[in-house]
Amino acid sequence: MLTEVPHDHPLLVQFREDPYPLYRYLLSAAPVQWNDVLGAWTVARYADVVSVLTDPRFSADRTIEGSPEQQIARSMLVSDPPDHTRLRSLVQKAFTPKVVEQLRPRIEAIVKELLDAIEARGGEFDLIDELAYPLPVQVIAELLGVPPQDQANFHEWSAALAASLDPLVSEQNMERAIRGRDALHAYFRTIIAERRGHPQPDLISSLVAVEEQGERLNERELVVMCNLLLVAGHETTVNLIGNGTLALLRHPDQLARLRQAPDSISVAIEELLRFDSPVQLTGRIAHQTLRLGDRDIAAGDWVLPLLGAANHDPLQFAEPDELDIGRNPNPHVAFGRGIHFCLGAPLARIEGQIAIAALISRFPRLELAGNPVRREQITLRGIQHLPVSPAA
Repeated sequence: MLTEVPHDHPLLVQFREDPYPLYRYLLSAAPVQWNDVLGAWTVARYADVVSVLTDPRFSADRTIEGSPEQQIARSMLVSDPPDHTRLRSLVQKAFTPKVVEQLRPRIEAIVKELLDAIEARGGEFDLIDELAYPLPVQVIAELLGVPPQDQANFHEWSAALAASLDPLVSEQNMERAIRGRDALHAYFRTIIAERRGHPQPDLISSLVAVEEQGERLNERELVVMCNLLLVAGHETTVNLIGNGTLALLRHPDQLARLRQAPDSISVAIEELLRFDSPVQLTGRIAHQTLRLGDRDIAAGDWVLPLLGAANHDPLQFAEPDELDIGRNPNPHVAFGRGIHFCLGAPLARIEGQIAIAALISRFPRLELAGNPVRREQITLRGIQHLPVSPAA
């Protein structure tokens, strides 16, 4: 149990492995805390996190303070209305729950192919390398219209960009992120040029042609949008499948409960999202001086809503540190809240539901076969390697 808050707590290695003791302390003793190392406020309580995410006095435009994101790309993720409204309206129709549901047969087919290969080979396997990563990458690549032979290139580029989302980014990681961004941008410029001349039944062709109330995406916006959709379209889902499976394996009573009631998978996924959230924090900048909790936030201050902490707030969730796959209602903030609510949430949900349900059905005695290796990132909380065994 922590008795005081480390001044550089978001950066310490031990909290990457298990941030929840820290979150418990922040929730009880320092719900809104200034962090000198980050030059930012950390916000832990659910009500305050929701307030930051929904209050227009907080800006998502992280370039205001010359932050690292300025060097990466401006997208709807880091823009405010009216730019955000225009950009989102031009793409959101492709990610409605109704449209995403039409992808179910293809997602199920990909999961079956991956599990068939695992079963045919037999023995232990890495859940991340062989299911959690290839599934969402293949789905989003097919949706965009990226040829299969090009998908392997995305791993390195995407990982580099993901590392740049942390509150503090080393010069080396920022250089890697810029190289990854440039490679992705060059790739998508080529694909976009091809689609202008020869449209295909894919999302990139739709983005090239889309028009909403006279508005269109310009060339740079098209490239940045494709970049965002590719990276955001799979990174969180990889973490959902990995974190969620690990949570179930570490809570055999809940795993057995899910196996006995497989139709409850949609409710279970919401709890897995809450329990060990794929995205642990996000960022906003205060437009004006305001009061948050018992602290005064100055105009221009950088604020970090801790989504992972909010999802464990005892004022919002009964026994928040317990995994309960039947928890309902479950108003977690794993996908954010407000106008920046994750566009790909319906896709991540359906991929997580199909992958985890099929996995535990195919391998009824699935068990850990070694120690999980966590990713180094803080913002995107996930597992790099998760060795498991069918234990048949």
